Amino acid sequence: MAPLHIETPRLIIRHLSIHDLSNFIIYRSNPEITKYQGFDVMNLEQAEEFITENAAKYFGKAGEWVQYAIENRETGQLIGDCAIKLDQYDTRIAEIGITISHLEQRKGFAKETLLGILTFLFNEIKLHRVVEIVDAENTASIKLLQSVGFKQEGHFIENIFFKGKWGSEFQYAMLKREWDERK
Repeated sequence: MAPLHIETPRLIIRHLSIHDLSNFIIYRSNPEITKYQGFDVMNLEQAEEFITENAAKYFGKAGEWVQYAIENRETGQLIGDCAIKLDQYDTRIAEIGITISHLEQRKGFAKETLLGILTFLFNEIKLHRVVEIVDAENTASIKLLQSVGFKQEGHFIENIFFKGKWGSEFQYAMLKREWDERK
């Protein structure tokens, strides 16, 4: 399989590589960045192992999360990462997630990444539906999803024991026809 490669005006979404390690660990070791994520802070060894293991994964395998680098085209530096997982039972459905470094937030990179991923999934791959599960307290992510047209479909109350406490989540989704209608 060929590595995924998406370009937006300011970003390149590509396979993570070991060359990304120094920037990757900067935000993946920050508790504020991992606060609402399904992963916890990483040390250098864990980050290196994660990138190495992820290098063998490629887009398209049902049920498997694949993490991608978000590179700033101007600087050539990693500013975050995103993930895509095709549904285990129906590969016309995908779940996504985005993490932007605390050093690069509030610059529109998350929205640009999200739009780039959606363009790829809906226009090139022709998926039917894209889902994102978000912590009910993560207001920044909720606003981002709503701003591009995702609709809240579910509210799961204390459905996950997460970092020492019960947490609640929202499920947001967008259909291909909704994506097409927003243009």
